[in-house]
Amino acid sequence: MAGPTTRTLNVLEHLATHFEGLPLIAIADELGMPRSAAHRLLTELCDAGYVRQVRAHGDYVLTTKLASLGLSYLSNTGVQDIAQPILDRLALESGEFVRLGVVDVDHIAWLARAQGARSGLRYDPEMGMVARLSCTSAGLAWMLTLPDEKAIELVSKQGFGSREEYGPNAPQTVRELLACIEASRKRGYSMTVDMFMPGMAAMAAPIRRRGQEATGTVSIAGPSSRLTEERMIELAPRLLDAAGELAVAGGASLLQRRSQLAPGHPVLSSGD
Repeated sequence: MAGPTTRTLNVLEHLATHFEGLPLIAIADELGMPRSAAHRLLTELCDAGYVRQVRAHGDYVLTTKLASLGLSYLSNTGVQDIAQPILDRLALESGEFVRLGVVDVDHIAWLARAQGARSGLRYDPEMGMVARLSCTSAGLAWMLTLPDEKAIELVSKQGFGSREEYGPNAPQTVRELLACIEASRKRGYSMTVDMFMPGMAAMAAPIRRRGQEATGTVSIAGPSSRLTEERMIELAPRLLDAAGELAVAGGASLLQRRSQLAPGHPVLSSGD
C-alpha cells in the first residue's frame, strides 16, 4: 500500500495532467485511493496552498505554487540562464520546437524549451513529463552514448511505449530498439518519425564533454510534413553545435551532479 508521501505525489502528478481540474471522486477512483483518504489529503494540500477548489465543493486544481518552486529551483541552479539563449537561437534557426532534456539517474526530464514556429502547426507539448526512452529522440540520443546492456536495462525498467499510446513506429522489441540506437550512433544524433506521436518528427543530440557520460540532450521537434528527413539532416550541424555549446558552457552541470549520484540515491523526478 502506498504511503502518505507517495499518495501526495501521485495526486499532484495526476492533477498536473488535468489542468481543468477533477472532482474528488475521480481523483480517488483513478488513483485507487479511499475517498475519505483522498479528501483528507486534498484538504491538507489546499491548506498548504498547492491545490484549490474551483468553487465550493467543486473540482480540485493545482495552484501555481508548485510551478513557482520548480522555477525558483531552476533559477538557483543557473541552468536556465546558461541554456535559454542557446535554445532560443536553435529554435529561431530551425523554426521548430526546441527542448533541453536532463539525465536524472535513470530517466530524462525536460527543463527548458523554446518555440521557433511563428505560423502554421506548432508543436508545443506540456513540460514536466519524463521522456519515454524507447520512442523519443531525447531517449535515443542519450542511449546512443551508453552500452547496449545499459540501454536495455533502462528501457526494461521504464517499459516500451506502446504504438497505440505513442506512434506507429515506436519500437516494441529489444531488437527494434537496438536498431534505432545503432542508427543514431552512426549519425551522432537521433531521428524519429511517427515514433513519439503520429505526424510528428524529432531529432536530438547528447550533451556531453569528451570522455564523459551524457548529462542531457537537446532536441528539435515539429510536424513531419515540415521537419522531413532531408530537413533534419540539414539542421544536424546546428543541433550538434548547440549540444557542444551546452556542454562547454556547463549548462548541464546540475545534471552532472545528479548523474553521478550513487544508484538508489533518492532523487526527485519531474517529462521528444
